[in-house]
Amino acid sequence: VQLVESGGGLVQAGGSLRLSCAASGIIFSLNVMGWYRQAPGKQRELVARITSGGVTNYAESMKGRFTISRDNGKKTVYLQMNSLKPEDTAVYYCTTRVGLTDYWGQGTQVTVSS
Repeated sequence: VQLVESGGGLVQAGGSLRLSCAASGIIFSLNVMGWYRQAPGKQRELVARITSGGVTNYAESMKGRFTISRDNGKKTVYLQMNSLKPEDTAVYYCTTRVGLTDYWGQGTQVTVSS
């Protein structure tokens, strides 16, 4: 299983970014896909999750600003992030579970300047 994130970068507060996560080694259309983030000195936290059927759920602080989506044909999950805030600065990770094992990408850095 391989998950490769891209799309991070430096953006000003109020700006937008779209993260992508390309998956391989899994039957992508059957998998729940998720985005987590980890800020310096903090625990990793859930950002958003999307089921194989397209049902989504979000952490409370991301609702209305972030949108998770998936393209099963491209085996890719996206995270559209709008109205970014400095507190959104973190490394963002893509994840999925196969059986009892959680797989993670290498992460992509998002930095929001004030």
